[in-house]
Amino acid sequence: MCRTVDLRQAVLAKNTGLAEALREELTGQGVSAVNLLSSPGSGKTELLTWVLRRAVEEGVPVAALTADLATENDARRLARSGAPVKQVLTGGLCHLEADQVRGQLDGWLPRDTRVVFVENVGNLVCPASYDLGETLRVVLMSVTEGEDKPVKYPTAFGSAHLVVLTKTDLAEAVDFDEAAFAAHVDQVNPGVEVLRSSARTGEGVAELLRRVLAVCDGARPHQPVLACAPH
Repeated sequence: MCRTVDLRQAVLAKNTGLAEALREELTGQGVSAVNLLSSPGSGKTELLTWVLRRAVEEGVPVAALTADLATENDARRLARSGAPVKQVLTGGLCHLEADQVRGQLDGWLPRDTRVVFVENVGNLVCPASYDLGETLRVVLMSVTEGEDKPVKYPTAFGSAHLVVLTKTDLAEAVDFDEAAFAAHVDQVNPGVEVLRSSARTGEGVAELLRRVLAVCDGARPHQPVLACAPH
């Protein structure tokens, strides 16, 4: 048992070192990475498509990596935005790691890129433990998933710099208790901002892009208080 724990700690320590180096390298190039985490079906691909489209319309140079165990469906959807997009197939791995991200960016990321969005594998468990060299970690959850997800997945929500509630246009239909959700978020990550969004109505799209660009311009993101914070 102890050997298993030690091995996991060694793997995470190696990843953290690689992530710090990647973050420093990207920062030196004027690039900010945004790590997007959520459960499958949260709507993050559709929301990201709208955010990328708005960035393109505003002349903000952005790009996106999207990770899945199989298929290039998400990359095709995101490419409709007009932004450079690359699919990462993990071959069964349930999360991305810093060395994978660096390998995918090398020789591909356009020189003038200001923000690269990394859509992590749909999973709120494994990806939460791996720093990808991101400047900003965003955890998304849809109103259809239930108000208690933050306390069920405290590592993911506890390490977020920003929480995005998606599919808010369905909140009334599914009897979503937003006050209870906010209380659960605050329980695991006091003070973190929760942004409401809907890809169907456009709510939150402009605001999410604005928040990302503010961090890119030097505004300090909210600092998670849990030991599981990515950096």
